Amino acid sequence: MLHHSVTGTGPDVVLLHGVGLDHTMWRRLLPELTTGHRVITVDLRGHGASPPAYAGTSLADLAADVVEVLDHLGASRVHLVGFSLGALVAGYLAAHHPARVATLSLVSSVAQRTPQEREAVERRLEAARSDPAVTADGAVERWFSPEWRQRDPDLATEIRGMLLANDHPSYLACYTVFATGDEEVAPLLGRITAPALAITGGDDPGSTPAMSHRLASAVPGARVRIVAGARHLLPLERPRELAAALTEHFERTTP
Repeated sequence: MLHHSVTGTGPDVVLLHGVGLDHTMWRRLLPELTTGHRVITVDLRGHGASPPAYAGTSLADLAADVVEVLDHLGASRVHLVGFSLGALVAGYLAAHHPARVATLSLVSSVAQRTPQEREAVERRLEAARSDPAVTADGAVERWFSPEWRQRDPDLATEIRGMLLANDHPSYLACYTVFATGDEEVAPLLGRITAPALAITGGDDPGSTPAMSHRLASAVPGARVRIVAGARHLLPLERPRELAAALTEHFERTTP
């Protein structure tokens, strides 16, 4: 079973992290969300303290792991929040297990990549196979603006170290899912019935505002929110704004 932690009481909120990261990326959000909610954070397969991921790991595998945790905790219907790779897992889960998802929040999510966007992520995957340090440095450059990195240098160092500390085969297996998963999720988006929010940073070069608008066009009734001036790591860069947007979204269903 996936490594997971549970904090707070109330309606269940499940937080799914991005590729190469772990459940600690949500720590700046927890004080806001655990007021009135039971918050469940997991380490996806191949990350943190969870079992490794192997070549051929699929989006279905990652989603099934999460469902196993929900069953173990008796979480029958949850506010499901996914970040980046976690957003692909969340979208897949919401399409295949609609009764389990009260609301869906897709944070910094990719969607319906253009051929150029697909080529860019495939180049990053190929680079990750040969030089993890270059991949980690590139991620920090994309995710941190120069101003944020200057204000919070220890965090940038921490994130780089977290990326480099991953089990390399597990990272490649999960990055492959990230690089290809939107092609699998795209045909499922119209099946999602949970109230959905797509939110991303206005300056995110990978999970762009255009992608969030594509999600909103494909998921029935979905809403979009763009956080001006932010990049990819919304849970760490703009935790209060993200927590407020998520809480407002939850309360539309469970006031």
